[in-house]
Amino acid sequence: MSDRFTATYLIETAHPLQEAAETMAGEQSAGTFVRVPGESDELRERYGARVEQIRPLGEVPGPSLPGSRPPKGEASPRYRQAEVTLSFPSDTIGTSLTGLWTAVSGNLFELSPFSGLKLQALTLPTAFTDAQPGPGFGVVGTRELTGVQGRPLVGTIIKPSVGLSPTETATLVSKLCGAGLDFIKDDELQSDSPHSPFAERVGAVTRVVNEHADKTGEKVMVAFNLTGDVDEMLRRHDLVREHGGTCVMVNVLTVGLASLQTLRKHAELPIHAHRAGWGILARHPLLGMEYPVYGMFCRLAGADHLHVNGLRNKFCEPDASVIASAKACLAPLGNAAPALPVFSSGQWAGHAPDTYAALGSADLLHLAGGGILAHPDGAAAGVRSMQEAWAAALAETPLDDYARTHPALKSALERFGS
Repeated sequence: MSDRFTATYLIETAHPLQEAAETMAGEQSAGTFVRVPGESDELRERYGARVEQIRPLGEVPGPSLPGSRPPKGEASPRYRQAEVTLSFPSDTIGTSLTGLWTAVSGNLFELSPFSGLKLQALTLPTAFTDAQPGPGFGVVGTRELTGVQGRPLVGTIIKPSVGLSPTETATLVSKLCGAGLDFIKDDELQSDSPHSPFAERVGAVTRVVNEHADKTGEKVMVAFNLTGDVDEMLRRHDLVREHGGTCVMVNVLTVGLASLQTLRKHAELPIHAHRAGWGILARHPLLGMEYPVYGMFCRLAGADHLHVNGLRNKFCEPDASVIASAKACLAPLGNAAPALPVFSSGQWAGHAPDTYAALGSADLLHLAGGGILAHPDGAAAGVRSMQEAWAAALAETPLDDYARTHPALKSALERFGS
């Protein structure tokens, strides 16, 4: 199996499971619904996808998604779910990341026999993973640039998301630098707009970041959102680099996998990958692609930081899914460096112990908006509360005990604890 790719899916169908799985394999490889000239048994054997395993999961009352078709003449179709693993020969994909995407997704999600289909996991040959660029910086390079070792990085997001001018953004960034943050990022909604042109914002923000670094010796990493067409992104990356910036950000679903690959080939700075719009691919349990799979694509393409949501977040994703996504960022993947998992969404100091206990690692970036900016004693105290909470978590000390001698954490617990 080492020379084959494997993809595991959750499926739902009213058709016989073996037949449905073979339909998937045929659709995504050498087979068609009827034999065509040249489609020999030898060709199918060499280039066809194979059904490796079918694990029945039981019946369900009815179809989860509209548009599926039961077998002809079936008056009372019975819908079943199963876990299906297909394998694909390396000869059909080579080392193309976009080719892999097409092979394991393609038209599968539209096939009429299925009332549910979700890609859950991938295993890849070493020759394939080693041919990908992977993160240029990842966890180790990000820690070197920020000077943060032995604990999670603590960061925040420019808020309000849109509406601030370059000068107003720089003023806020100056305040946040003074508060002791490790990392600041543009909001995913703000890239290049009439009220905040990218070039003006970069110039204004890097000026205050560099001034702060000159005074303190600590350079806060700012991720500038350069999302745009490919040529724009490359020019914007160079502008950030020329101004002494240390990170760029891209909305990966917006620009697509090939654009991320192109940016990675060009980039001399870490790429902070935001997953804005992810719910389109994942919110329904029987449709789309699990985030660890999508994150694998992004990591192989060169993303250094990957958003994974956060525990007890404001969105619909359960905690177990968040942690699975974060662990996937750090898991071995050929020669690809680990990507830094980014926890965000309604986060504050109180999330630190559970996040650390579940992830089992301090290699993460913990972003808090209101949890820092709305701290009752100000943003600097908000940052301290996050740092104190992580110190307590790493020491396995209950937050209430640690807060007795750490006022910023104590105030955070009183303000946000309910």
